[in-house]
Amino acid sequence: MEPYWLSILGVLILCLLSVALAVYSGSSKGFAGALSGPVIPADDANLLYRIDRVHMNSVEALAPFVGPAVLAMMVGVGSATLATIVWVHVAIRLLHLGVYLRGGNAAKGGSVRTIVYVSGAIVTLVLVLVTGWAAIN
Repeated sequence: MEPYWLSILGVLILCLLSVALAVYSGSSKGFAGALSGPVIPADDANLLYRIDRVHMNSVEALAPFVGPAVLAMMVGVGSATLATIVWVHVAIRLLHLGVYLRGGNAAKGGSVRTIVYVSGAIVTLVLVLVTGWAAIN
């Protein structure tokens, strides 16, 4: 697994990011006196809602990426190829977090935030295809 150290580090950062966002979301709700669960009003202008949604988006994006990343290591995807895919995904997730938490027009659905989120999904699809290709060859 040593050749994959850079990919493993990136995957661990994605996991830590999700945990950090869970703590941030929960503590933000606690300090605001809000109950756990969905944030009302569900409005992009509401910072508490955006914090909750950026956490949920990170959780939603994590499993479909981490599973194929681990499989990629098992089937022998090139370490440089995998590291590139993982770190592009990490950068996209961090950009998504920044755009969403900043708020404004860029954070609204159908805007920059959506483009960044879909970019992450495309990187995940590339990872799945590269892993599948390595598995059948």
